[in-house]
Amino acid sequence: MADKGGYNPYENRIVAKPISDFGAFISLLKSVVGTGVLSLPLAFYYAGIINGIVLLILASIMLVHGIQMLIICMVECSRRMQVGYTTYPQAMEYSFGQGPKCFRYCSKAGGYFCDGVLGASQFGVCVVYIVFVSVNFKQLIDFYWGVADIRIYVTAVGLLAIGPFLIRSLKYLIPFNIVATILIYTGFLMMMYYLFVGLPPISERNIVFGPTEKLPLFFGIALFSVTSVGVMLAVESQMAHPQHYLGWFGVIVWAIVIVLISYIFFGIMGYWRYGDQTADSVSLNIPTDEVIAQVSKAFIAMAIFLSYPLAGYVVIDIIMNHYWNKSGELKHAVLKELILRVVMVILTTITGILAPNLGPLLSLVGALTISLLNLVFPALIEICLFYPPEYNYGKLKWKLVKDIFYVIIGLVILVQGTVFSIMNMVKEWGGKSEATTGGTDGTTTVDTTTTGNITTLLTTAIAAPNEPTQEPALRFL
Repeated sequence: MADKGGYNPYENRIVAKPISDFGAFISLLKSVVGTGVLSLPLAFYYAGIINGIVLLILASIMLVHGIQMLIICMVECSRRMQVGYTTYPQAMEYSFGQGPKCFRYCSKAGGYFCDGVLGASQFGVCVVYIVFVSVNFKQLIDFYWGVADIRIYVTAVGLLAIGPFLIRSLKYLIPFNIVATILIYTGFLMMMYYLFVGLPPISERNIVFGPTEKLPLFFGIALFSVTSVGVMLAVESQMAHPQHYLGWFGVIVWAIVIVLISYIFFGIMGYWRYGDQTADSVSLNIPTDEVIAQVSKAFIAMAIFLSYPLAGYVVIDIIMNHYWNKSGELKHAVLKELILRVVMVILTTITGILAPNLGPLLSLVGALTISLLNLVFPALIEICLFYPPEYNYGKLKWKLVKDIFYVIIGLVILVQGTVFSIMNMVKEWGGKSEATTGGTDGTTTVDTTTTGNITTLLTTAIAAPNEPTQEPALRFL
């Protein structure tokens, strides 16, 4: 598509500090693999083992195709506009301007809305990262040295995050991403020790299907564990060879294949081990007073801490390159960006201090992100791009049929995620929440009938100051 009309956007894309294919691969791994993997055993409890494998693979294919479709459309917009690169909002504004009259009226607003949703979601992820790291280290320090207020840890983690977040280029974040990837996979491997000990007969588990009424919750976990729209686009935009990003054997496909294999294995083993006692986060099932478990949680927490600069990069990129320094002529742009980065860390830290239980609100933002940015908007962009008479939707209009299907699926996810998030808001902020109970073996049991509470235990750090706290189950992030 890029070479139609004699103009190739890839050849005219200017990147100051491009990253290699390997660097892009590592960055993708780190952007996708996060706290969501800890909830995958619960997802397999909801779906059953075989059904869970099939649905997780299908969901991943759908999401990866959505990202690839979006990037291809962005390249096509660049070709038609005769520029090296168009951002997501620019592509949305241009394509809507090419579509039916109803889309042309909202093309400008669509670009702003796209930026707003993407920026808000990444800001929320940054807040949750800080709180997640704080709660985990509070749990460890409380166990050995004594109890302290969670807000002290949030403040400390926020201050420590300022240094790494001052790194402006994705190229120089690659070493952090490599270390974070090693740490998080090492933490998962150490956690696997508890998943292999005391395995019951697999016949006691749901081999094919799980509880039918809980199947929608599987999609809530799976979809939010496999994609990170903002970072995926940012990585592609900074590649030295962005054409290697797409295709059947592109960088993004290889990264998702590795993620899928690890997700399926970890999810099945966690469910096989704990069955219907699987907690929102499987780390809540393992003992809290054993060194291996504590080290694994510390490694995962450190990996998430090192992921903060990558998650926050998207927000800074939107503010600086889409608005503040859109023309590239801003005076003292580097200094102002550094100040903006410090302000960003301070704001996320203050948000975590004032309202550490942002789970229900963030799950709502997450539902908007996945449904709109990953499915609905890319499909609408493609529909509008090929609407002019000189273009077509392919044989039997298969592109149009596929795009309509994506819009329907995205809207279903949007409605479901919104409903569940509002239910969580009422439950969490209405004064009644699910309780956790300590097991006699040092584990924690959580009621698995909750409807998608992504931070069931975020508040335990505040609600039970005299007891060691558990880490949050950040299911949808």
